[in-house]
Amino acid sequence: MVIKKLKYVFVLLSGFFLIACSPEHIKETEIYSKGSKESSYDLKQWAFDGRLALKTKTDSWQANISWKHSIDEENIKLTGPLGQGATYIRLYGNRVSIERGDGKILISDHPEDFINQELGMFVPVKALRSWVTGIPDPSIHIIEMVNGFKQAEWMIEYDQMQDVGVYSMPRKVAVTNAKLKLKLVIDQWNINDAITK
Repeated sequence: MVIKKLKYVFVLLSGFFLIACSPEHIKETEIYSKGSKESSYDLKQWAFDGRLALKTKTDSWQANISWKHSIDEENIKLTGPLGQGATYIRLYGNRVSIERGDGKILISDHPEDFINQELGMFVPVKALRSWVTGIPDPSIHIIEMVNGFKQAEWMIEYDQMQDVGVYSMPRKVAVTNAKLKLKLVIDQWNINDAITK
């Protein structure tokens, strides 16, 4: 039952964290630098395709992830191997909706509380929107590290960056706390028509 709940909520997340696509050439850039990421706060629209893995002390789970961000909402699609078990997550304002391909839509006006209720631990949903682009959540105190930063009880590390047009965007991201580790590999970014090559 606990494993089933973890898998369900992991789908809520990630979220979060989205149909994996592997470009032939990934151009790595310099190591993470918060200073070089300041312009990312101005991004109004972006999307990425990648893979993510969630690991706790008792379970692990993997999915393909596609995340589309606009000013007003987040649209996240999670799928299992070979495109099985698609789950769609939409975040708009302070609401979240989840549809697991069966036509039933779950809606909550309290995304973080909803995920906390399902997962049994706090997950900073709003902060994830910033973290996946390589920037801290501006509303949370930050402690800088060499390859990332700490916010609240979470450690966010960027193991690899990549060029996307004029931007340096994350390729490999790890988000961890004492109970959970989330790894995200972004295979392709699309920022205002600038695509990873």
